[in-house]
Amino acid sequence: MVKPLLVTLGDPGGLGPELACRLFAQQPPLNRPVVLIGQESSLADMARRFAPDLSWERLDESVTRHNENAANASEYNLAPGLYLLEPEGVGDISVPLGRGSAEGGLVAGHSLDLACDLLLSGWSGILVTCPLNKAMLQDAGFDFPGHTEFLARRAGLGPDEVTMHLCGPKLRVSLVTTHPPLKDVPGLITRESVLRALRHTCDFTRRLGLSAPVAVCGLNPHAGEWGHIGREEIDTITPAIEEAKAQGFAAEGPFPADTVFHRAVRGDFSAVLAMYHDQGLGPLKLIHFGEAVNVTLGLPFVRTSVDHGTGYDIAGQGIADLGSLRAAIELAERLG
Repeated sequence: MVKPLLVTLGDPGGLGPELACRLFAQQPPLNRPVVLIGQESSLADMARRFAPDLSWERLDESVTRHNENAANASEYNLAPGLYLLEPEGVGDISVPLGRGSAEGGLVAGHSLDLACDLLLSGWSGILVTCPLNKAMLQDAGFDFPGHTEFLARRAGLGPDEVTMHLCGPKLRVSLVTTHPPLKDVPGLITRESVLRALRHTCDFTRRLGLSAPVAVCGLNPHAGEWGHIGREEIDTITPAIEEAKAQGFAAEGPFPADTVFHRAVRGDFSAVLAMYHDQGLGPLKLIHFGEAVNVTLGLPFVRTSVDHGTGYDIAGQGIADLGSLRAAIELAERLG
């Protein structure tokens, strides 16, 4: 028996339940059990609209309890197919479709929390996440900037011990920092943080079978221009690259961010390590919006996600692209 693949449905007021219904109606899981985690009523509503023939088996949480003394083959006894696991207490929460709400954040937070329980118990080792709204998650009492920080905390890691990565067909981008205010970024660019993200990225590209080096962006325009525009490249980023090279990792830079992404798309580099969110994800989403996959590197389990947000403005309309969720599931299975 293979371990289940978990899919959290995210904010039920957004695109998650719709995307799951439409995708699995087209591509029923045939090779492994897929367990959707979220509010069943929101999933059922989307199924009535877009996938009336879609069915799933509801699981009780007791089915997923980990027995450390059980034989490996017997404790993962779900046959291939689609399952639904609803966190306790979320079934009666009313969530408005098409707009952000604390109720939607509450359902999303409890769903992610339950998924972490299953991953950390060993019941599953693969997670795909549908989008949630960071502000609504916080309004519901979950004090995290987003998925990446939530998963790191639950795994017993600090936010600086994991790396956010977006993977597209031609361009792959990692971030040294995730969601801090821009004014805080320079203080977070340290030799250790750059080296950690570089190691994670090099390991990931090796798993994908890519041999080209990872390119590292500078923080400042023109990569600091030999110290005339800033010294972070000289004092921090270059020493981290040199240390990574000494440890056997293929890395080059720092390069000016206004040209390096063009070279990466051309095939010169297997991935780019950017210093902050918009530096890296602006180019990535320009090229691969709707088809890239968000991967959290450094976790003790596989986690992939769509590369887009909740899409409140189009939720429930049947027009959202399925490409990113499809790609996230395919990559999760490949890595798992």
